[in-house]
Amino acid sequence: MTFSLVGRSADGASWGVAVASKFLAAGAVVPAARAGLGAIATQSFVNLRYVPAGFALLEQGRSAEEVLATITGDDDRRQARQVGLVDASGRGAAFTGSECISWAGHRTGPGYAAQGNCLAGPEVVEAMEQAFLADPDAPLARRLLAGLRAGDEAGGDRRGRQSAGLLVVSPGGGYDGGSDVLVDLRVDDSPAPVGELDRLLGLHELYFGRPDPATLVPLAGEVAGEVRRRLGDLGYAGDDLDAVLFDWMGWENYEERHVPGSIDPVVLAALRTVAP
Repeated sequence: MTFSLVGRSADGASWGVAVASKFLAAGAVVPAARAGLGAIATQSFVNLRYVPAGFALLEQGRSAEEVLATITGDDDRRQARQVGLVDASGRGAAFTGSECISWAGHRTGPGYAAQGNCLAGPEVVEAMEQAFLADPDAPLARRLLAGLRAGDEAGGDRRGRQSAGLLVVSPGGGYDGGSDVLVDLRVDDSPAPVGELDRLLGLHELYFGRPDPATLVPLAGEVAGEVRRRLGDLGYAGDDLDAVLFDWMGWENYEERHVPGSIDPVVLAALRTVAP
């Protein structure tokens, strides 16, 4: 009783899943993704065995269609299951069992699989597909969330709303490059989970987004003087302005945006807000 969208980024560097449901903490059970392999959404009487089995087959080089045929073929209750999958090459595939609660179905194409059951109607997955395809150059997390929002606005789970989740992986894309988990956000119990997920993604982008090199402002001249003054007003001082700035950025959780010798305009705007 869930709708989800599985996708790969246009550049082939990220894979992820967005999900929403009238089900507690759907983000804890539906989405799975492995950088360099693909992403899987398992729902409708979830069979979590599909996840390790699916990734094991993807590691062998099997296509999305081959993986789905194998994991569902070995399941006596497959007609009650629903699965969406995108492989390393971006091939999308989905399976909707005949016993899934109506309306149930899916749509797939290069780089995505949109699926759902117990939905308001086919317009839900159609809206998800259209929204995902609307801006192929946008970050994958934003494309997945756009699809999820469109599905929600089209009626979503006909029982109502409760939870949502977003998982995106990319090689070395996690915090400080220490993992492949680029985004992992969940809203476990809310009357408006998709909207709350949007708010959380905005915060994630603020704190963990990487600066655009083209927009960096040199930490010199008038800008350096302004930054030093504002940091001083906040109690941060020292001869090495870059070190002082990094100290404040770490306190405020902006350290992922630090570039020695420069300041990210996003960080400068935040500094101006807290130290007018």
